[in-house]
Amino acid sequence: MGSLKFNKSHEWISLDGDLATIGISDYAQSQLGDIVFIELPKVGDELIKASQLGTIESTKAASELYVPISGRVLEINNDLVNSPQWINEDPLGKGWMVKLKISDTSQIDSLMDESVYQEFVASQSN
Repeated sequence: MGSLKFNKSHEWISLDGDLATIGISDYAQSQLGDIVFIELPKVGDELIKASQLGTIESTKAASELYVPISGRVLEINNDLVNSPQWINEDPLGKGWMVKLKISDTSQIDSLMDESVYQEFVASQSN
């Protein structure tokens, strides 16, 4: 997996050329608690940066997921339908949600790298 980038709504993106894998951060899953359900887009859907990616439900709350970068859905992690707990157990690995073909790579520049994201998280908990 390449280096991770993050957005302010706590989704991460891993880049491999013009392919992006998306999930939620370890911080986000810890705030949500036990994940019980996830709704994801369909393969072939065109997603626009900052639009809704899907919905995630935990024992605490339901939250919307947002797209960190525009692109077309190439693959979704169907295993999460039956095993949403993977988001809690391995949010940066088996808990990935969607793979996109990026339509505008310049959008990557607006995302935070891991160290800036950690500072952002720290500022949120004060």
